[in-house]
Amino acid sequence: MADIQNYTLNFGPQHPAAHGVLRMVLELDGEVVQRADPHIGLLHRATEKLAETKTWIQSVPYMDRLDYMSMMVSEHAYCMAIERMIGIDVPIRAQYIRVMFDEITRILNHLLWVGAHGLDVGAMTMVLYAFREREDLVDCYEAVSGARMHAAYFRPGGVYRDLPDTMPKYRESKWKSAAEVKKLNEVRSGTFLDFLQDFVSRFPNIVDEYETLLTDNRIWKQRLVNVGVVSPERALQLGFTGPMLRGSGIAWDLRKKQSYEVYDRLDFDIPVGVTGDCYDRYLVRIEEMRQSNRILQQCIDWLRVNPGPVISDNHKVASPLRANMKSNMEELIHHFKLCTEGMHVPEGQVYSAVEHPKGEFGIYAISDGANKPYRLKIRSPGYVHLSAMDELVRGHMIADVVTMVGTIDIVFGEIDR
Repeated sequence: MADIQNYTLNFGPQHPAAHGVLRMVLELDGEVVQRADPHIGLLHRATEKLAETKTWIQSVPYMDRLDYMSMMVSEHAYCMAIERMIGIDVPIRAQYIRVMFDEITRILNHLLWVGAHGLDVGAMTMVLYAFREREDLVDCYEAVSGARMHAAYFRPGGVYRDLPDTMPKYRESKWKSAAEVKKLNEVRSGTFLDFLQDFVSRFPNIVDEYETLLTDNRIWKQRLVNVGVVSPERALQLGFTGPMLRGSGIAWDLRKKQSYEVYDRLDFDIPVGVTGDCYDRYLVRIEEMRQSNRILQQCIDWLRVNPGPVISDNHKVASPLRANMKSNMEELIHHFKLCTEGMHVPEGQVYSAVEHPKGEFGIYAISDGANKPYRLKIRSPGYVHLSAMDELVRGHMIADVVTMVGTIDIVFGEIDR
């Protein structure tokens, strides 16, 4: 009798469902996956090494480019690491603004995830719905930083500037009539917080729309239910964090368990799964969007009635006001030193972690007292989750490999750093 042998197949690195330049070597028995070997290195940009050649503040924009779907949360971990080493306090208003943008970023990430995951398993409409809402939130990014993605808005000691009093408005053009522009600008006539309040008020009904499309859709459930089941014990052993861990039924969230900034003042719940399959992880992320919306509402309410500084007044860390700099020699010198030499961080080491939309994102930094990091190590959740790919897909069909890549929500910038 002929000997039947397994054969290998390359998944990627240019596969549209690979969510980056992932090459996966699949060993197949017919259409059933016997083994999966993820290969990385095709995107490597040496972020950790580059940080050693830049001043502490110059590396903030590198954080944006790691997970380029969750920009400000990565900045947050990095700035917190610097603040802990220097020992400076962040003004309370800046803490609320940071938390608000963390949650805006979480919704942005999960919207893209649900749209892309829908595309991966054949639900074409979902991505169009998700990008409709993403537009409002990237407008919030643009309003405070001038950039729609790579914001570099967080700074050691606070944030770059306070929330704007006006939102950018659409203008009449050959593509948009006066009537269209008037309608589009209705929600932009007030402040930044008014614009965000309008979004927060609408968003619960919008998430209901997503659930109407997907949650009880029998094709969606056929593709996700009982696929990639991970037990709570195994999820812990594999180092899972974020929705991958909570989907397996473990209520671990750094915002609650190791609270930072003002999360301990806010009211929100941690959604957890029951089965630990792809469907549970979908439900966890949907509920996380609703909880982030709750947090946004609380931040808006507090920020409306509590003005104050948004960055530290320690001018060895944060630049002085431009008006003061032009009339005071001391502050001009501080500005000059910060812009040319950067801040000097005391000798020591620190690990700072935040609850990133994909899991625990950590920065381990070592300083030798100079104006640049001696060493920088990034703990990215996607890297840990991708390492479990072999275990997740074994025994499933080729089509389920795409579902699995989607459920772990990888972005290659943070994996192949």
